[in-house]
Amino acid sequence: MNFVLSDLMPVLPEVFALTMACVILIVDLLVRQNGKLLTYMLVQLTLLGCAVIIVGTHENGVVYAFNNMFVDDLMSDVLKLLTCLALAMMLAYSRQYLSARGLFTGEFMVLVLFALLGMMVMISGSHFLTLYVGLELLSLSLYTIVALQRDSSVAIEASMKYFVLGALASSLLLYGMSMLYGATGTLELDAVSQAIQSGSADKNLLVFGLVFMVSGLAFKLGVVPFHMWVPDVYQGAPTAITMLIGSAPKLAAFAFAARILVQGLQPLVEHWSGMLIILAVASMAVGNISAIAQTNLKRMFAYSTITHMGFLLLGLLSGSVEGYGASMFYAVVYALMSLGGFGMILLLSRADGFEADTLADFKGLSRRSPWLAFLMLLLMFSMAGVPPTVGFYAKFSVLKAVVEAGHIWLAVVAVVFSLIGAFYYLRIVKLMYFDAPESHAPITCEQDTVLLMSANGLGVLLLGLLPGTLMSVCAVAVQQSLLLH
Repeated sequence: MNFVLSDLMPVLPEVFALTMACVILIVDLLVRQNGKLLTYMLVQLTLLGCAVIIVGTHENGVVYAFNNMFVDDLMSDVLKLLTCLALAMMLAYSRQYLSARGLFTGEFMVLVLFALLGMMVMISGSHFLTLYVGLELLSLSLYTIVALQRDSSVAIEASMKYFVLGALASSLLLYGMSMLYGATGTLELDAVSQAIQSGSADKNLLVFGLVFMVSGLAFKLGVVPFHMWVPDVYQGAPTAITMLIGSAPKLAAFAFAARILVQGLQPLVEHWSGMLIILAVASMAVGNISAIAQTNLKRMFAYSTITHMGFLLLGLLSGSVEGYGASMFYAVVYALMSLGGFGMILLLSRADGFEADTLADFKGLSRRSPWLAFLMLLLMFSMAGVPPTVGFYAKFSVLKAVVEAGHIWLAVVAVVFSLIGAFYYLRIVKLMYFDAPESHAPITCEQDTVLLMSANGLGVLLLGLLPGTLMSVCAVAVQQSLLLH
């Protein structure tokens, strides 16, 4: 019994999320279509409950469960808390938008909880099978959510592209895992690392397996040349669902990449860091240059995501504790900025089906709503890396780690592409403040959503003025979780 309890305590948040998903699925059947607010409140309470359990079950050090297949450590607890927060913000932003388009349904709410479960399993996986199960649970939930708008051919097309390319990425990951298993005789991350260090593993088989693993990771992160699905899915999915894809899953993706590359394959760092350099440079180049040509804001944000994921890889390829901490900090900051950017599109969209997802829709926003324009300015400055917003410190911490790792040329390339990328972010600021509005329709949104957007925008500024606490938490979490096994 003690053994069972010791195994169950680390997975209590996941058990609670799964239980509540099943409960909400049943409750939703008994609620009328116009009473979906109850389902929404239950989902928000579930996210709050998960956060409370994560804090309540936190223990100092690293705790393993289920024969080392699952790990509970500081990094997993921090990322799970932030994932719950990101999903709660996404649901709050989306409520009015989804209701107006008939997507405020129990199926959406339950799929969000299953996606949460997949993300939490990904974050805490310390075994290839656990990581893969979490990844597929998240992926299948997202494929389905994108296709929820069944009368939209664009959304269905986006879902099909996402599904086909996601299945290809999963097959690459599985093939890489099978090669690593053949080379080391184990699927447990720490044991894989020990087998590689001991020199008993077949080096050629390891490198081939590593290539497939990195390719699969690149698909899931959406970096070049495995980025084909990102622009189409971001543009084709309803904006609320695009916000879901572009925020919390990036935290889980960072944890997934860190667990595999740092915890499991750290002895092969000289091999995978070279691969990540190519992926990062290609992502920053293609993402920034392609984004300049976009007129659809969601598609522009898609190419922006590709660029940001390239920056995230820069932290990982540095091979240092500072770099891993900077990469985690960057993932957290990006999720916050992404929530704000897509949240602004949702705020400006209208109940009559109008989607404020083109650059022209932001013309003259400062005359229609000076406060929302100011918040959007803060978010765009942060994405561009302009001080004193937190996006500047995220980029700076990553570049500092890259320079300390000896890749000065790489830091210079990253700065150059950041300057190129600043153009399309600052263009939105120019449209808001210097162009005449194309529409004078009143901006109607609920007060709680405006308050949340205000907290989001001002949070970007406040974290930029006082970045030390969050940066320290990320650095300590990585130090304790990935490098002290």
